[in-house]
Order: sequence, then structure tokens, then C-alpha cells
Amino acid sequence: MKPIVLAVALALAAPLPLAAATTPPSPASAPAPAWVAHSNALAQILLRAQAPFRPEMASFFGVPGYDDKVVDLGPDNAARYRAALEQARTQLRGKLQLERDPNVRQDLEIMIAAAGRGIEGSTLEEQHLMPWVDVPQSVFGGLNGLLSDQVPPERRARALDRLKAYIGQAPGSQPLATLARQRYDEKSGTPGLLQPTRIEVEQALANVDTYIDGIGKLFAKYDIKGADAALATLATQMKEYIEWTRRDVLPQARTDTRLPAALYAFQLKDVGVDIDPALLMQRAQLEYMETRAMMRQLAPLVVQAKGLKVDDANDYAAVIRALKRDTIDNDRLEAHYRGIIDAIDPIIRRQRIVDVPQRPLQMRLGSAAESAASPAPHYLPPPLVGNTGQQGTFVLPLGNPASGGKAQYDDFNFGSAAWTLSAHEGRPGHDLQFAAMVERGISLARTLFAFNSVNVEGWALYAEAELVPFEPLDGQMIALQFRLLRAARAMLDPMLNLGLTDREQARKVLVEGVGLSEAMATQELDRYTVRAPGQACSYFYGYTRIMELRMRTELALGDRFDRLAFNNFLLDQGLLPPDQLATAVDEVFIPAQRRR
Repeated sequence: MKPIVLAVALALAAPLPLAAATTPPSPASAPAPAWVAHSNALAQILLRAQAPFRPEMASFFGVPGYDDKVVDLGPDNAARYRAALEQARTQLRGKLQLERDPNVRQDLEIMIAAAGRGIEGSTLEEQHLMPWVDVPQSVFGGLNGLLSDQVPPERRARALDRLKAYIGQAPGSQPLATLARQRYDEKSGTPGLLQPTRIEVEQALANVDTYIDGIGKLFAKYDIKGADAALATLATQMKEYIEWTRRDVLPQARTDTRLPAALYAFQLKDVGVDIDPALLMQRAQLEYMETRAMMRQLAPLVVQAKGLKVDDANDYAAVIRALKRDTIDNDRLEAHYRGIIDAIDPIIRRQRIVDVPQRPLQMRLGSAAESAASPAPHYLPPPLVGNTGQQGTFVLPLGNPASGGKAQYDDFNFGSAAWTLSAHEGRPGHDLQFAAMVERGISLARTLFAFNSVNVEGWALYAEAELVPFEPLDGQMIALQFRLLRAARAMLDPMLNLGLTDREQARKVLVEGVGLSEAMATQELDRYTVRAPGQACSYFYGYTRIMELRMRTELALGDRFDRLAFNNFLLDQGLLPPDQLATAVDEVFIPAQRRR
């Protein structure tokens, strides 16, 4: 229900001769096969090209050497980024000509494609968009990614160096706010470039104090000494940048949030949606209607089981509102979720859904600054490079600052909601998928560079569906509500971006049809139009691709189909796009199961 780490989404050239059988996850990473070690060595070519321009993301995923570095907003940064990617792509193509191992060949193809997407996306953005940056949000994100329980203390100590780089006090650095203004000013007056949307600019104005306060609390929490003067300088620079934004950018901000057609098409491709938006909307409309019918059938059973008082037991929206009256106070929310999480793991093992790590899931409530940056439940992945046992974390926000006076959610803080959210963000969803990538020694190409939201969010929604039959009836009702939301996303995101509906009509669908709070509906609409256009489509599309693959595999294997083996195999493939994942199942899993 979110962009993972705010930067979601970083063909097929050869067969996928991966192991068909899987082994249960272990607490530590498994030794990587020789071909994985070779592939990871080749991945350094692309990492070295990307990381200097986006060091915060490289650092977040555990790439050493970037903890004190910050995003490159220097002159000609976009052109220099594309040149670095083009050079890396040329080197990788040369390696592909010489490589004979089919696993490594496929990884090279993945990395070559990732470099190509990076070049294409940068080109399109430079052609269509003014380069305005929400600097306070970017700085908070960079420091929040480093000042975390997931990061070892010796690395957290570099946060002061990163902070000084942000404010221009590190050797060779300039204040990020100054560089951001320079990049915007040098493009001002360029015909055809779209200004940032009024929504995102106003949110930046509203959230600057929240980010400044959040950064200060992070340095205090982790006891980073000697930061007071730098923090004061940062606060001054951030407020000055926001005042400049209010004076020079806000008056020009656009109210029409639609993207140019070519840029929106790329956004869909970049997250892994590889079908025409019209067909996607058609499929989503059917799913919406069918899911709504299932909710109407289930509603009377929930009323009876929970003893709810509603005027019409078939009115699923009224039943959801009644369930939401079982509000859990903030000081008890984390404990309630932990109770559900503890109940889920035994179900997964008993029902042989997928292998589960022998360690507890990490979960916590989000801070005010985190809620401003990512105002929906989300998962912070563990380091994928050099992981020494660090785990990911399920983060639950308590509100959406962007919704003003209606900031309080009622979508996650009631008893029935914890089941499906825990299954999605935790197990058998995101936490299990990312733990498998770390613990089973999957190559960087199939994790960092194959990253696509269709795989990640498709697996998490599929994981929800796997758990639904074993949940109480009220938990099943909310699971269906959120499946309804995923269908609504796949309708509304394209419709808003293609000009087929407006924000108010979309809001009515989310509030009156899906049953979301105004705060949740606001973050959904901002997500479709401002935060990550196209990404919200990935849940429904990824889920349908896995379900199609599951059905085809069941038909092919008949009585030999083994759900545990199938789900483990999917996890073993890392984050392959749908077509490559299907090829792996067809050419490796099914033949291996037939030989058993």
C-alpha cells in the first residue's frame, strides 16, 4: 500500500536453470553459488554507475562507501547520469558477448535492461518536467534511511557527515537547497516543461517543520554527537528554500496533474505493467464488480458473527463502518498487531503455504515525519548487500498530514484490519519475500536491478489471498475491501492520468465505494497523480499474473501440484518480471515436479 522507500522500481535472453527444490530459510545468508558471486561481481559495473548519483538509495540497500554521500544535483546531473549508465550498458553488453553461463547471461540481460530504463526515464523527465525537488523531504529520507535500527552503529555515525554534505559543509559540497534552486532556475522559461503540481508544492510547504523536527529527533534518538550547529544550519536552509518555493514556484504550479502520455506510459512500464492501460482498466472493472459482490455476500455473516448493529446487513460499506468502531488506541496499536502477527506464522506453517523464517517480524509505528513522507502502511526492506542479519520493518503510520484537519486514519486502527495488513507487509508478504532474497543468496541482478512493483506488490497481494481462508470472517471482509481497493487503483490511476475522470469522482469511488477514510482517500489520490503515478496499478496486475501462473501450473501438474513448493520457488526467483517468472515456472519448476 505504498511506494517502498519512496523509490519504487529501479527480455528474456536465456533459460532459467535455477534449483527447482527449495530449502527452508536460515537465520543467516546462505553461501552464494559460484555463478551468483560472478554475477554480483559484474553487477558492480552498474552499481558504480548509479550509486554516485543516488547514494542514499545505494547506502540504504547496504552498498558500502556511500553513507556520507548525497544525491548529485550538480550542473548537467541528468546528462552525466545518462552518460554513466550508457557506459555501463556498453560494458555489460561486452560481458554478455563472452558469457556462457545461462544464469549469468540472464542477469546481464536484466542489468542491461535496467540501464536502458534509467536512460529512458531520465530523458523523458528532462524533456517534460521542470526539475523542482522537495528538498526537505529528500533530506529527511536520506537521513532516516541511515538513522535506523536496521543500520549498524558504526554506519549510523556517518549521519553527521551526510548532514554536513546536505548543508554544504563537507569538502567539495554545496548546500542541496542551493543546487536544487540552480537546477530549477536554469530551466525556467523553457517552453513545454511542466511545473510541479500545486498539490505537491503545497504539501512541501506544509511539511517542512515536520521534517526538520523529525530529523532532530533522529539525531537525538541515536545520540549522534556534535550535530547541533549543523542541524540549526539545516533548519535555516530548509525554511529559506521553502520560502523561495512559496514565492517563485507556487504561483506557477499546475493544477492539472496529468502527465504527458509518453511519460505516463514509461511510468507503467517502469513498475512492470506491460499491457495497454485500456485493457488494464477493463480487467480491473470486472474485478471491482466481482469483489464487491463477494463483499455483499459475506456482509451478513460478519454481522451475525460480530453482533454488529447495521440497518442493512447486505450493505458492506455499513458493515465496514461498524467494524471500524472497534477502534484501537495508539498506545495499544502495536501490541494488537503483534498479537495478530504471532498468530499468522503458525497458520502459514500448518497450512504449508510457504517456508517461514524462525525469527519474529519487526514492526513499529511511524513517526510524524515518516507519515508525511509516506502516509500509508509500508515496509522498509533490509540491506540487500552485505547483510549480517538485519531485518526489514513493517511501519504503520498514524495519520496523513497532507489531509489537513482530517489527518487521522480509521483504516488500520481497528481489530479486523490487522490480519490483511500484517499478511501484506509482513508474512507471507513483503517481509518474507525480502528475507528470502537475503537468506537464499539471490543475485543482485534479480533483487536490485530486476526490482519491479508488479512482482513485489503482486506477491504481497497474492500472499494476502493465501491467508484469507484461515482468517476470521471480519478479517476476510477487510481483506476483500483492500482487494477492492487494488481493483479501484487499477481503474482510477489510468483514468486520472489519461483525463477520463476527475479527482472528486475518484474520491467518491474510494470513500463511498471502497469505504476508505478521507485521509486514506487523500493519500491514494495524491499517490496516483503526484507521488508515484502508475505504481498503484502494479498490485492488481501483479496479483493477476501470479494467479494466472498458479492456475496454469495446477493444470499442468494435476495431483502433483504442491503449493508449498510452488510458492517457495516463486520466492527463489527474486524479483523477476512476470514473463521471466512464468518462463522459470514453465521450464524449471514444472519439469522438476513431474520428475518427482
